Amino acid sequence: MLGYFIRRLLAAIPVMLVLALSVFLLLRLSPGDPAVIIAGDMASPEQVASIRTALGLDQPIYTQFFIWMGNMLQGDFGTSLISQTSVMTMITQRLEPTVSLALAAIVFTVLISVPLGVIAAWRQGSWVDNLVMSVSVVGFSVPVFVIGYIVIQVFAIKLGWLPVQGYRSLDNGFGEFASRLVLPALTLSSVYIALIARMTRASMLEVLKEDYIRTARAKGLGERLVLFRHALRNAGVPILTVIGTGFALMVSGVVVTESVFNIPGLGRLIIDAVLARDYPVIQAIILLTAGLYVFINLLIDLSYAITDPRIRY
Repeated sequence: MLGYFIRRLLAAIPVMLVLALSVFLLLRLSPGDPAVIIAGDMASPEQVASIRTALGLDQPIYTQFFIWMGNMLQGDFGTSLISQTSVMTMITQRLEPTVSLALAAIVFTVLISVPLGVIAAWRQGSWVDNLVMSVSVVGFSVPVFVIGYIVIQVFAIKLGWLPVQGYRSLDNGFGEFASRLVLPALTLSSVYIALIARMTRASMLEVLKEDYIRTARAKGLGERLVLFRHALRNAGVPILTVIGTGFALMVSGVVVTESVFNIPGLGRLIIDAVLARDYPVIQAIILLTAGLYVFINLLIDLSYAITDPRIRY
């Protein structure tokens, strides 16, 4: 296990280097000049040239890349071209809402989708199975922003149970924190509930046909014990893969949800940075997201041996 863990860590290094180079070149070679954006339309060529020199944009691209990589390895992602604030400071300020939303969404997803998938597989062909599959199709088909506006209209405006928009940190109390996360978390999790429920159902259907499931039932074990201890554990590898990937997608794909519910997270930050061509902020967020993908994939691979004892690295 330790050797596998080390090999995966070493394999992630060239992946991150290639990604960093791709992101750097993609942004630098795209049309537009950040110096012109910062200086404004009325700036003289001399003022634009002065800003380019101050930002190091007048140097060759490879020189800019090596300087940027050296600073990044020291934990310095640079300064925002627009706000003149440290990029790490900006990300740290916006990280809590996004991570909180993603964690709440993945909790809702697992608690709802896995039992639904297990029940659908257990009652294959019944009305319960058809209902779960129909709900899954709706979850896949309806855009996230539409679901967001529907839950706002029903639970916030009509019923008045929850706040409409905004975010409150844990410092304001758990009640304020949780009440403002319920609707956006349910909205964000809608697609993943449909995906994981279908994946759970498909995996369970394969496992329920195995001989050891019939043996467990023949021994007189309760149906709940057979389903959740024997069948679900052996069907857990593909389910864990989808759950882990879904969490990474939630962190990086909360742009629409944060916009609908007015949450000041990384999604709003990346939109503002792209519109302003704020290179350091865009690069830092993309690399942070890529690092999260690598880390979660590593955790998923390591969890296989825990979930399924037949797997050993």
